[in-house]
Amino acid sequence: MNIDTAGIEAIVKRVMSSIDEANGVAPASEGAKGRDGIFDDMEDAIAAAQAAWNDYKMRPLSLRYKIIDEIRKTFTKKETVETIVNMAVEETGMGNVEDKLTKAYLCAERTPGMEDLQANCWTGDEGLTLLELSPFGVIGAICPSTNPNETIVNNSISMLAAGNAIVFAPHPGALQTSLYCVRLVNQAIAAAGGPANLVVSTEHPTMDSANVMMHHPDVRLLCATGGPGVVHAVLSSGKKAIGAGPGNPPALVDETADIEKAAKDIIDGCTFDNNLPCIAEKEVVVVDQVADYLIFNMKKNGAFEIKDRKVLDDLAAMVAPDGRVSRDYVGKSAKYIAKAAGIDVPEDTRVLIGELPADHPLVQIELMMPILGIVRVDNVDEGIDLACELEHGNRHTATMHSKNVDALSKMSKKIASTIFVKNGPSYAGLGVGGEGYPTFTIAGPTGEGLTSAKTFARRRRCVLCDAFNIK
Repeated sequence: MNIDTAGIEAIVKRVMSSIDEANGVAPASEGAKGRDGIFDDMEDAIAAAQAAWNDYKMRPLSLRYKIIDEIRKTFTKKETVETIVNMAVEETGMGNVEDKLTKAYLCAERTPGMEDLQANCWTGDEGLTLLELSPFGVIGAICPSTNPNETIVNNSISMLAAGNAIVFAPHPGALQTSLYCVRLVNQAIAAAGGPANLVVSTEHPTMDSANVMMHHPDVRLLCATGGPGVVHAVLSSGKKAIGAGPGNPPALVDETADIEKAAKDIIDGCTFDNNLPCIAEKEVVVVDQVADYLIFNMKKNGAFEIKDRKVLDDLAAMVAPDGRVSRDYVGKSAKYIAKAAGIDVPEDTRVLIGELPADHPLVQIELMMPILGIVRVDNVDEGIDLACELEHGNRHTATMHSKNVDALSKMSKKIASTIFVKNGPSYAGLGVGGEGYPTFTIAGPTGEGLTSAKTFARRRRCVLCDAFNIK
């Protein structure tokens, strides 16, 4: 994948200069340390974040409300959002602009802020006790290349609302998009009257700088959004860690489902941002009785069926050689993948599908691209067992299309996934066409689930003895 990094850096500088000029900010000198939260050295970045937090923690709660409001305003400006998502697609070579726009607005508008921090209290003859949600301090947050701007905006709102400072460690594959977002977050904080460097990152992140962050004594909490390797690293750090790891979400369809709707929902969900979200449908398990009709309707909604087993085997060897997913095809369109594989497909093709045995790589591996392996089963009970097996115990996401309440209940209990969507596309679990707030840090491995401000807060008890109750 050949990315014009210099070109993207030039875009960032041009856009930031125009924003500075509009705000009356003098242009930064080349190599300036700490410019809008961006540092050369991780130690300097953490020191700046700690200093900023020492200021922030003493400020009134009203400042947090102002900061969150300014971040929302910044990341819902049409020109800014369009710049960010186009940068993300150009820099990473993954996903598509239309769906990234949906995700960007979703994060900015609907990520919970201060309203998420609800206190509890007890009063009686022995006084008053408050249970408050308080900040950890400096949080170290590792970000992915698949959802770079969404993760930074979503986590910034959540973590700042909880009263923390943040050190972001962006993925090198989405560096310029990530740094641009960090700069914008800092400018929003400044506009609200907040301290400089409340959110920081480094100009050239490396494994060494990430290790410095993970083991620095001033970093009190770690949050990793990414694959199993990065989650394992933060969980091995000795610090409290929140890990949002991989998934291989199955879509199960039984004979009671509305098959036409199920087909459309599955195609819509698995093609959202070219299958980049970890929640997206990665394989289909269907009861044999309705399998042919499901495939027929999937094809009506943009699926191209590959019937030749050798072609499917060759496709698997191309996109996941030796069982490891090739980044050359992650987040690419179905047409791009088909062309690379030498498969002629119609112009309106959205996803490649094929019937396969359960042990096939296109079924077993989380591909993060619009390819769906389809597996037939004799009945819904067999389907539930297989879906649980294919999810690999990640407890991330699953979908099921059925009107059998007992079967839906059994599936939800057995798979124990963080997100379980019934009779809808997977992205309903993020609040797109479904109720609830969005997040792009879905902490299945460590159990926090869909993270929000309260996830990044400590439970602290404050006790006043022998006084103050008015019961």
